[in-house]
Amino acid sequence: MAEKGYCVKCKSKKEMKDEQKVTMKNGRNAMKGKCTSCGTGMYKILGGK
Repeated sequence: MAEKGYCVKCKSKKEMKDEQKVTMKNGRNAMKGKCTSCGTGMYKILGGK
């Protein structure tokens, strides 16, 4: 199942494509991907360190 995140361009929750798990500078985990509709970059911050 694809991760869902908020697209600021579409102003709604959408599924991400080409998602990958990344670690941000502060050590938190996040999912990075693109909106399936418009292709805008999306982030979703995940719980836990």
